[in-house]
Amino acid sequence: MRSALRSLAAVVAGFVAASVVMMIVESINGRLLFPELGKAAEGVTDREKIKALLAAAPVGAFLVVLVGWVLGGVAGGWVAARLAARAPVGHGLAVGALLTLGGVANNLMIPPPLWFWVASLLVLIPAAYAGARLAPAR
Repeated sequence: MRSALRSLAAVVAGFVAASVVMMIVESINGRLLFPELGKAAEGVTDREKIKALLAAAPVGAFLVVLVGWVLGGVAGGWVAARLAARAPVGHGLAVGALLTLGGVANNLMIPPPLWFWVASLLVLIPAAYAGARLAPAR
């Protein structure tokens, strides 16, 4: 039972670490790199207005988000693997799978261009795997 709780805690901690890294990068994206986009999107809740904003967004803004997702995946996989008692890569892959599901949910709520859909489905699991492989062995 203790091992299962540790595994669960490792995956949750990895997911939280990944989310924090992603939020930091996306915050930098909206405040420093593309402030006009960040200001335009502030407080907008109407789905159609969000679609219009994303359609007008530069490709660079999406690339920065994708880089944030990759960095978050690496960080999350590393944290999960570091905290796991056994099967560190498996824990990293579990984080990658959760992040991919979160990415799908995000893409359904805020529809990005098709290329971003494809890229977001392809990068999170390998990024978490890489993070898990970078974690030092116990």
